[in-house]
Amino acid sequence: QVQLVESGGGLVQAGGSLRLSCAVSGRTLDRSTMGWFRQAPGKEREFVAAIWWTLSTTDHSDSVKGRFTISRDNAKNTVYLQMNSLKPEDTAVYYCALGSNWTTRRFGYDYWGQGTQVTVSS
Repeated sequence: QVQLVESGGGLVQAGGSLRLSCAVSGRTLDRSTMGWFRQAPGKEREFVAAIWWTLSTTDHSDSVKGRFTISRDNAKNTVYLQMNSLKPEDTAVYYCALGSNWTTRRFGYDYWGQGTQVTVSS
């Protein structure tokens, strides 16, 4: 059974940093894509960042480029999202997801974590 467990969310002031983690069990991640998405109240779930596990190819949305960085730890089967220079508009529930193909579209992912709340105060 594939499980994705996120951690690291919380409350932070604008300009601060947080690091989210997503530990994957039940499946190896070679030839897989790990993604981070977020969903604010009343809004659609949107793409934040993705990493192609085998080559560590990454992509980040324009709204977080230069502030957020996705990375992986192969030994721990874990993906991270380092979030710096946080803004109030980054407030959302953040989800990690696992897919079999390279994509930034949420419908392309097969497995999802339970989500972790990130709140940025002004």
